[in-house]
Amino acid sequence: MNQEPVGAPPLPLPLAGVRVLDLSRVLAGPMCAMALADLGADVIKVEHPGRGDDTRDWGVRIGTRNTSYFNSANRNKRSVTLDLQNEEGLALARQLAAQSDVVIQNFKVGGAEKLGLGYEQLRAINPRLVYCSISGYARFTPEAQRPGYDLVVQGESGVMATNGEAGQGPLKFGVAAVDMFTGMYSAQAILAALYARQSTGSGRHVQMALYDSGLMITSYYGMEALLKAGDPPKFGNAHPSIVPYGVFEAADGPLVITVGNNGQFQRFCREVIGRPEWAEDERFATNTARSAHRDILLDQVREALRTHTRADLLQRLTAAQIPCGEVLGMLEALQSERTAQAGLLHRFDDTEAGPQAVLAPPYAFDGQRMPVRRPPPHMGEHTREVFKELLQLDDPAIAALQAKGVI
Repeated sequence: MNQEPVGAPPLPLPLAGVRVLDLSRVLAGPMCAMALADLGADVIKVEHPGRGDDTRDWGVRIGTRNTSYFNSANRNKRSVTLDLQNEEGLALARQLAAQSDVVIQNFKVGGAEKLGLGYEQLRAINPRLVYCSISGYARFTPEAQRPGYDLVVQGESGVMATNGEAGQGPLKFGVAAVDMFTGMYSAQAILAALYARQSTGSGRHVQMALYDSGLMITSYYGMEALLKAGDPPKFGNAHPSIVPYGVFEAADGPLVITVGNNGQFQRFCREVIGRPEWAEDERFATNTARSAHRDILLDQVREALRTHTRADLLQRLTAAQIPCGEVLGMLEALQSERTAQAGLLHRFDDTEAGPQAVLAPPYAFDGQRMPVRRPPPHMGEHTREVFKELLQLDDPAIAALQAKGVI
């Protein structure tokens, strides 16, 4: 990635000047808010004074109240604590909303309205507000009141039915994919609403649901199920319609080989594994034919590949212009030269836990990766700063709120 000359001013961040009030917790909402923060928005994360975000108790502990899970979804934010069950706390939250461009919340349907923090209630004091509600199920359906959980929706949406090997039962994704996709879809919708506001002058109510996003993940598998009126077969690490294409074992470890067309297959046979007779076999002449005879071909391919080292195969495949790559462990990938060259790992000194790291934003503009401007915040780290800056509260007023347990 191109780097700016040393001493050059940083490029302006795309969402500089946009303020986001993040009333959400766990993953979908915080991921949405973090995407906006990564693009330059000032995101103020509101947490309960006692327990904070639920994810401060999930994963590996970092310092006193941060964790690996929390840190994964909360970089580039400021944290304030507010008791939203307290009238004074609610009043402060409304004041923050009045000065914000975006509010994100994932209370159960109706929960924000009971607190006086619903869309209509906040729009009355801030007509330009873009307000994003994230729920488990669409708000206009009979299941609107059901709480949303990633694992439940992975099962209900058919996502689990796409994952795993042939003959294997339902299998969840390794990460909370529904939550993460919902967060990204929500950020896209918020950006669209902010763009529309430029011409209309009015905010919008963005309404997102985990189930809706989960169904989107089924993608081309979902279309195939509708066309065939049945579930598509599972192929694990192989491709459902391209052969040979997937994860294979060399003599000393796994690698990915993607033979995407007939010309590549010819080179794979002749130049990579020295089996020119396969290139002449009518059963393997086209991808359609190879797919029809996949079991016969793949058994032979696997046997041949095991006679080569991974390094040898990668060299041969690259020379033959066949896309390929190592299969790395997660730590290997994070610590790889490729990750370092892309600037995807941001290291910082946590004031409680010492040297730490978080992933850098995936977004780059004009040759520059969006920066990690703030490490994941400690609980309430910015309460005093934000209240002084935005609400013009002085030290005695803040101390009084703290004494009452409001913050």
